[in-house]
Amino acid sequence: MTQKPTFWIVVLAVVILAFGVGIYLQDIQHQKSTKAAWQANRFNITRFDKIMKYAAEMDAENWSMMRDSIGMQLDSLMILRFRKEKDSLDALKKK
Repeated sequence: MTQKPTFWIVVLAVVILAFGVGIYLQDIQHQKSTKAAWQANRFNITRFDKIMKYAAEMDAENWSMMRDSIGMQLDSLMILRFRKEKDSLDALKKK
């Protein structure tokens, strides 16, 4: 029961084609998720840049005010991140 070589060539071609389609579809999903992540983080990156600017402007006279401001900014970033994660977990539970 030997198979003809053309049969194995067709099988190999189908397997290679399937891998190519799978890699293409995976790349499309990766591009979509990357774009969504950049859009979601754009606001947080802007706020983080402001925090870094405050830290650079800190001196002996305004140190305590700046420290409190940075602490509040970081707290709000953590709260926003927690809310986003919680919402996504709730959405997964509903499915």
